[in-house]
Amino acid sequence: MDNSAVRTEGLTKVYKDFWRRKSVSALTSLNLNIERGEIFGLLGPNGSGKTTTVKLLLGILFPTSGKSWLLGYSSVDLKVKSKIGFLPEESYLYKFLNAEEILDFYGKLFDIPKTERKSRIDKLIHDVGLNPYRKRPLNQYSKGMLRRIGLAQAIINNPDLVILDEPTSGLDPIASREIKDLIQDFKRQGKTVILCSHLLADVQNICDRIAILNKGVLQVMGNVRELLSQKDIIEFVVKNLSDNDIQAVETFIKSRSGNVLSINHPVSTLEELFLTIIQQSK
Repeated sequence: MDNSAVRTEGLTKVYKDFWRRKSVSALTSLNLNIERGEIFGLLGPNGSGKTTTVKLLLGILFPTSGKSWLLGYSSVDLKVKSKIGFLPEESYLYKFLNAEEILDFYGKLFDIPKTERKSRIDKLIHDVGLNPYRKRPLNQYSKGMLRRIGLAQAIINNPDLVILDEPTSGLDPIASREIKDLIQDFKRQGKTVILCSHLLADVQNICDRIAILNKGVLQVMGNVRELLSQKDIIEFVVKNLSDNDIQAVETFIKSRSGNVLSINHPVSTLEELFLTIIQQSK
């Protein structure tokens, strides 16, 4: 368990109606094992169980059955809460405060010393590209700017586990690239990131592994490249050969002293895999 950032066993959530009768199975026997230091993508259409999974991990909801652990602690253990950063799909922030004040407020909630808190705030505001707007009240921020300050708020406590729900929502391509660079920087710092997103290209570019949910059931989980690899097609990447030589087989390439740099299975897109999995699960 110590080597896992997140682990679930048979995690199940059934919502019941007023009469306590079974109403909706939001999540069914979910088994996950997310390693420390990896970026893990949690994918699925609306109503697939992604939000329920996140709320169960955070202890906002209690499971009908099954268990989950975060960073070696039970997910309901209060000791682990200070080690987690969470960015919800919609950030609820005090709009009359500016960037410095909102981060200072949340830093105080984590009992971060004043000097360290100020240093973190300066760095975070710079990292998310809001330095020119640090004194502007949040009610004057655009949606993209609110997304950036929400990300800064989520990591003010320097967490070991970061859970991000649609982190690039509302951002232009440049800001989106900057946020993705920050997420990859989290990994270089040894943090574990769970990324929930509908932007499949973003997930494909930065995630190490993914899981696809549909109707509360885990459909597939694994390494992104392996899942997208087309095993029945071979692709040659060749150097120092003419156009005619490229059409030859590998043995002929070697006989002409060509350099075979790699032989790989070509990769489709995560969007194609996602739509296929969801269609098959119906």
